[in-house]
Amino acid sequence: MTDREPIEVTNLDIYGHPALPWSRPHDLLTSNPPPNTSFFLGTVQPNGHPHSAAIGPMWVDGDYYFTSNLTTRKARNLAENPACTLSIRLAGLDLILEGEAHVVTDPSTLETVAKRYREDGWPAEVKGDAFTAPFMAPSGGPSPWHLFRFTFHTAFGVATEKPDGATRWRFAR
Repeated sequence: MTDREPIEVTNLDIYGHPALPWSRPHDLLTSNPPPNTSFFLGTVQPNGHPHSAAIGPMWVDGDYYFTSNLTTRKARNLAENPACTLSIRLAGLDLILEGEAHVVTDPSTLETVAKRYREDGWPAEVKGDAFTAPFMAPSGGPSPWHLFRFTFHTAFGVATEKPDGATRWRFAR
């Protein structure tokens, strides 16, 4: 979805810097971020309170994928309201992505993403409509781990290194 060009670019910089090109965050997202890169998923609880959880997403064909047991707070929140954010500190750029996350049960997609996780060092195997593996991050809850696809429609970037700037990019839904 997001390997396309934005349909709208808004310069948010108040210091006169030009809008940042989408290629800057796109290139950082599609390369392998360093192992210490943190990704935080923001969801909304049924009572309206915010919730944030660290996730270990995998970029595949323009979307992020992540796993979770369906009993975790983030998964329960997404079942109630799929709107969410993904916040990432990339090299020289803070990025917030706004979109939605939904459970994926398509066998082909499960196999593709499981293979990518294995190539990245997590020995995920597809079992039914979810993943199993000998280990998982504590925030994922117990096995089985369901796959979620996070698709975004809006991105906000603030440069933390030169060239400076702040930009919003919107994409067709």
